[in-house]
Amino acid sequence: MIKLGVLGVGDLTDKMIRGLSRSGSVATQIFLSPRNHDKAAALASDLQCTAMSSNQDVVEAADVVLIGVRPAHLVELAQQVTLKPSQPLISVAGGVSTADLRRLFGERDCSRAMLSYASEINRSTVAVYPAASLAAQLLAPLGTVVLLATEREFELATVSACMNGWFYFLVHELQQWMTEKGVSSEQARALVFSSVEDCVAYSRHKAATPIDELGRSIATPGTYTAAGLEALAQQGGYTAWRAACDTVFKMLVQEQQ
Repeated sequence: MIKLGVLGVGDLTDKMIRGLSRSGSVATQIFLSPRNHDKAAALASDLQCTAMSSNQDVVEAADVVLIGVRPAHLVELAQQVTLKPSQPLISVAGGVSTADLRRLFGERDCSRAMLSYASEINRSTVAVYPAASLAAQLLAPLGTVVLLATEREFELATVSACMNGWFYFLVHELQQWMTEKGVSSEQARALVFSSVEDCVAYSRHKAATPIDELGRSIATPGTYTAAGLEALAQQGGYTAWRAACDTVFKMLVQEQQ
């Protein structure tokens, strides 16, 4: 059994802890920092977690430490705790390199992970760097593990995690359009989600076929699908998505310079 100490019980770590508990993971003994007391208390009440009185108490009780605070709070956290020698560290703080983690918390096995709220239902993408790290084993129950060989690849995976958040707003816009045209909110939600699920399922079924080729096989000239795609291109829809990706990636890279 691995004793996991969580420093920073925020929205994401809350979902991760619930997912680990739901999966029956070996990391069943979880110690929670007092930061965000209400969330820690709720987890301790709902699950078999232990809310500790201080961050250092979490470190002392744990075999592995998971850092879930925002990057802006890392320096403060590093001043509050002294990790045990060789105690592995896993960070879900976006944009903070393993070199910076070692500078703050000492020389040790440091790994980075990026997940989504779907961790709660064990359906998240679990991006991990470096590939050979304890994080991959520990967090595997939360979804599909993607092992990354370089930190640059991990930052790109972080952009994909942002895409996950953007998709909610895209789905919302499409749902709202249908609702405004007279479809009930429930029906619109079901139709949009089903369309997305259809696309993902068929793309996985046709894994050897490039995705754009699959799209072109549907959006043939003269079809309604093709007409809609032309409107998207004219309005800069594709350009806007690429711009959003570029914006986030540049921020991540600059933060490490």
